[in-house]
Amino acid sequence: MPLRETIRLALAALWAHKLRSLLTLLGIIIGVSSVIAVVSFVDGLNKYVAEKIFNLGADVFIASKAQLVITDMDAWLERQKRRNLKVEDFQAVEEACGECKWVGATLGRQSEVIFGNNSLRDVRIAGWSYRMPFIYDMEVEWGRFYGQDEDSRSAMVAVVGWDIYEQLIAPRDPLGQVIRVDGGVFEVIGVIEKRGSTLGRSRDSLVMMPLNTYRKRYRGRTSLRIWGKANGEENLDLAMDQTRQVLRARRQLKYADEDDFALETNASFLAIWAGISSAFFATIIAIASIALVVGGIVIMNMMLVTVTERTREIGIRKALGARRRDILWQFLFESSALAFVGGALGVAFGLGLAFGVSGYFGLPAAVQVWSIAGGLIVSTGVGLFFGVYPANQAAQLDPVDALRAE
Repeated sequence: MPLRETIRLALAALWAHKLRSLLTLLGIIIGVSSVIAVVSFVDGLNKYVAEKIFNLGADVFIASKAQLVITDMDAWLERQKRRNLKVEDFQAVEEACGECKWVGATLGRQSEVIFGNNSLRDVRIAGWSYRMPFIYDMEVEWGRFYGQDEDSRSAMVAVVGWDIYEQLIAPRDPLGQVIRVDGGVFEVIGVIEKRGSTLGRSRDSLVMMPLNTYRKRYRGRTSLRIWGKANGEENLDLAMDQTRQVLRARRQLKYADEDDFALETNASFLAIWAGISSAFFATIIAIASIALVVGGIVIMNMMLVTVTERTREIGIRKALGARRRDILWQFLFESSALAFVGGALGVAFGLGLAFGVSGYFGLPAAVQVWSIAGGLIVSTGVGLFFGVYPANQAAQLDPVDALRAE
């Protein structure tokens, strides 16, 4: 029988029993759609994390009291007992790190910002040393950043994010306006260019003030984060080594003692995220594999029923000269066609789910061609594998016995 005719018969059999076929393919559809949706989410999140969350640059590192991302509660509690990084540590690193192009330090908290009779809650209040904008590659839309003199004398000036301008100050000229933060009066000297949101949280709800101004107003015992930008990516490790030596010396750590602070780079954060996303991906793949196996077993069961229903047809074909391999290939094509259709429906549902959830919740998603091709190939392979036994049963039927079947 020609291949085209075999495929036509397979699709006709599928269409003739639409509900049964749909129920048969349900496991394949669930398995493939789960894989497609997860691959789309994970790939989209990987790119999103690299570009918007951990976008430090390949030549930037952070020294902090503890790792910025900790997934173990016991480790988090242990690291809270460490000594804070102080402004003296920042100044020592700034002086001793010869391979650092710039060194900065930051502190932060959430608070309310007031302009006239209007206010905005849950605004990030950041105390940044004057070189931090250069390390973080931040630009202003209007005005300027504060300088070394304003940082040294704890000037009451602020650079605000786009949300502060748009929701509180606009349409007025923002430069020279006065805002209130926790009882302090600050003159706006700059507006940061719009940066958008990260996982639904605005990056423009921000007020930056000089680090010494922040320390003077908020006298809490908060640990600094020390930032360093190396003289080129190739010197990053050397700059981190110099910083490590300074901090270990200031903390009087012995040679055998472990660091009681954390040094992290963009690669460190991405490695942590990769571990989390890969574990999540592996779990979903395991669940999807179970769904595919169940779907394959259901296909095999349906094909066995089909063989029983079409016993007389098989006998007639054999009596007319059909060989065993002709019967075998016909039923293999039917099971493979069933699974391929299930895979195609799974791909469609998976993409629809990924982009539907992405649009509703604001989560990033990206289509991977290899995942679509892989889903179709795997689903077809499942149909082929689980169709071997029913096809073999059909091919081995005795034509005389088959013709007697009612």
